[in-house]
Amino acid sequence: MTADVNLTLILLAALVATASPGPATLAIAGTSMASGRRFGLALASGVTTGSLMWSTSAAVGLSAIMLANAWAFEVVRYAGACYLLFLAFKSARSALARHALPAARVAMPTLASAYRRGHLTNPKAILFFGSLFAIGIPAGSPPEVLALVILAIGLQSLLVFHGYALLFSSPPLTAGYARLRRWFEAVFAVAFGAAGLKILTARLE
Repeated sequence: MTADVNLTLILLAALVATASPGPATLAIAGTSMASGRRFGLALASGVTTGSLMWSTSAAVGLSAIMLANAWAFEVVRYAGACYLLFLAFKSARSALARHALPAARVAMPTLASAYRRGHLTNPKAILFFGSLFAIGIPAGSPPEVLALVILAIGLQSLLVFHGYALLFSSPPLTAGYARLRRWFEAVFAVAFGAAGLKILTARLE
């Protein structure tokens, strides 16, 4: 039943997309180092949930519907881009401050808000999962095959994103962040700003 589905290739492509440096992984790393493990894990849970939602949407064809109705995708795209630019602004302001800003540690006052913001760190995921499912899964695949792929990608994303949160909230990295805070924030500002501008200026075909 799954002979025509190259699950290994699909998971490898998803692993490269989720584990490589990008807005989601940078947000998890920065939050984990600056605000601690609990907030990092909460943000990672939000990113994982968002990825699971987009992969499920792609599997049932909602990605095609969203792209056919450009306004729906534009709402998601601009919301995500604005959030990334907001992160760039906060990181730049922190990098320019000689001492850590008091608000830096309460940027996400609750674990719930950290979780919700995790949904906005990867606004173009719908394009990735739409392409992945279109290429890796034959048309007419039964629901159990789609469910298997969704669960496999979801589990892999959970391990990757939560692994980042655990790694970057470790005492050595947290101590390193405290010493090199302004450099870290400068890098985050540039990365978030570039990602936000790239999303805003991207042309859909």
